Amino acid sequence: MFSLYLECWQLEKDLFVAELWDRGSVGITESDLPPDRCGLRAFFTSDQAVREAAAEFADHAAEWRAEESRDWIAEAQTRLQPLNIGSRFFLAPAWRNDPTPPGRFRIQVNPGMAFGTGAHESTQLCLEALEREVRDGMEILDVGCGSGILSTAATLLGARLAISCDIDPVAVELARQEVSFIGSADAVRSHSVDLIVANISPEAIIALAPEIARCLRTGGVAIVSGFENADADLVEGALRSSGLARRSSDSKGSWNALVISG
Repeated sequence: MFSLYLECWQLEKDLFVAELWDRGSVGITESDLPPDRCGLRAFFTSDQAVREAAAEFADHAAEWRAEESRDWIAEAQTRLQPLNIGSRFFLAPAWRNDPTPPGRFRIQVNPGMAFGTGAHESTQLCLEALEREVRDGMEILDVGCGSGILSTAATLLGARLAISCDIDPVAVELARQEVSFIGSADAVRSHSVDLIVANISPEAIIALAPEIARCLRTGGVAIVSGFENADADLVEGALRSSGLARRSSDSKGSWNALVISG
């Protein structure tokens, strides 16, 4: 067994985790580093795979080493625990059989599925906002769906249709939604959805603000996150310039989510 250690910004963590899984990692551990940094140790079964990964992430203090003989996969899995999020959701790793608490929807997560295990504050903010905003029969659009966790949550809450899109073909394949495609909101028909959720970067939300406004039906709602509190005003300004208005704002730690009305 071999491991690769690298450091990145917290904002980049989920993307790096997805890249490491895609390169054949069999387990990943995380450690928080000040200020707003993260240390990742990814485990590989071959020295060739870890050498290639080290070369790919050479700009991020990447160092690899041979590890002693231990069940590193099981050790990495123990670090991802079940989570109660909001009042309705129970997120459980695929390898856990913990009983679902009464009154909660179970969503199975796997860190190898691409962005979206539920552990990140921005994902939790989106799940909590979906609890408040989804109504029976709604048609929703999940922009930058990653693992599809937010589309799944909206369907469990009563959405009639969940459209999931991502520019990463691996994410689209792994989201496993009935309606999913490679691309972004610019491929969606105008005024066709009741709710949009986008848990992506602040730069992407700002760029997509006109498309978010275009896709929403009159009176529709957008939930946007994936940015820190310091970027909230810039994101809100771009959405306001596209004719949308803030209804509410919430935060966890340094992360922010906005609920916007069409």
